[in-house]
Amino acid sequence: MERIHQGKVRDVYADGDDLILVASNRVSVYDVVLPTEIPEKGALLTALSLWWFDQLADLVPNHIISADDVPAEFAGRAVRVRRLEMLKVEAIARGYLTGSGLADYRATGAVCGIELPEGLIDGSQLPEPIYTPSTKATVGEHDEAITFEQSAKDIGAELAARIRDLTLAIYKRGSEIASDRGILIADTKLEFGIDTEGTLRLGDEVLTSDSSRFWDAELWKPGQSQPSFDKQYVRDWAKSTGWRPDDATAPEIPESVVAATRAKYVEAYERLTGTKW
Repeated sequence: MERIHQGKVRDVYADGDDLILVASNRVSVYDVVLPTEIPEKGALLTALSLWWFDQLADLVPNHIISADDVPAEFAGRAVRVRRLEMLKVEAIARGYLTGSGLADYRATGAVCGIELPEGLIDGSQLPEPIYTPSTKATVGEHDEAITFEQSAKDIGAELAARIRDLTLAIYKRGSEIASDRGILIADTKLEFGIDTEGTLRLGDEVLTSDSSRFWDAELWKPGQSQPSFDKQYVRDWAKSTGWRPDDATAPEIPESVVAATRAKYVEAYERLTGTKW
């Protein structure tokens, strides 16, 4: 096999007509890979993505060929997938206002050109989920929010509309399932691509603790930092150190933060799937 791409978290290998997508234990915050890994993170992301792909199979085809036919050294954290021409847009759905969406709202009253009601605060539930695409940055660069109209110019109006509609449908299905298990999905990021036969497929990962914000439904309260089951814990820690994403050296993660982060990933997996890790 030949490694043809290294992302912030995943490595991609060419294997004949297929690709092997390997999830590492690396963790990135604000588009920067930190030097400390989270044990079993890659396996947790892979297992949760596979579970979600099954839940969403009737909505959209995905890129999975096999979770078993992978090199032994990557077993448990790799999948064999179809080659896709990935669309150059991050498809993001938001049901709650927080993070970069909150920053945009505070500055303009809108997110990606979508006007929102006045008076919303951190953690507010939106009147309805919104689609807020962004550019897809390479390692070391930062995604940039764009409007739907900008995405239509980049990938074509018809395809942009399909991606928007699919993203919102996936978010709706995922939110309904997660809510029954005591988790609110504040937002999520998806990636789509087109296979060699021209079929649009869901790729990369889906509805994981890396690509989504998972909040504890019982403890959700707008106006505060929400108890979560995702890498927000690492984001908050990194921010508390005074580190900035444009600093030359990223900080090592303390053992206590590593352990707490792993525990949050495990709890998200167990709550959502109903399976003991």
